[in-house]
Amino acid sequence: MNTKLADKHTPHGPLRLLLRAPIWLYRLHLGWLLGHRFLMLTHTGRRSGQPRRTVLEVVGRDRTSGTYYIASGWGERSDWLRNVEKTPLVEASVAGKHFAATALRLPVDEAASVLFDYASHHPLAFRELAGLMAGRKLQPTEEDCRILAAAVPLVALRPRQG
Repeated sequence: MNTKLADKHTPHGPLRLLLRAPIWLYRLHLGWLLGHRFLMLTHTGRRSGQPRRTVLEVVGRDRTSGTYYIASGWGERSDWLRNVEKTPLVEASVAGKHFAATALRLPVDEAASVLFDYASHHPLAFRELAGLMAGRKLQPTEEDCRILAAAVPLVALRPRQG
């Protein structure tokens, strides 16, 4: 399986601007309108050391631990992914709350499980997003979720205590 399937679909031009528009909702203190389906991740630039922000779709949430799961839809080359791999201490804003977290990349088996749960709850969104991220049509099955998990990195945002 080619784990770089998503890399060829990196957004640019007007699409990149459109995808970054939700950041303005958060900056205007209206991020709560996006509920628990999206979060704003504040991370540290790997070269600049400056704070960077991106809004990402939440693909899973563990209510007990407060962990949120996000996918790097543009693959290994996503700036936010490379930044959190270098500096995993991040901050997240979601549904009107703000918390400090540690970003941890999930192994494929755990990522497949998170994706299957997402696909079970949002089968139409899964099919559309999987097509964009993997570059081919996938179904909300355990097998296809494993294929997607091998191609698209998933990250757990685990709240830090303190």
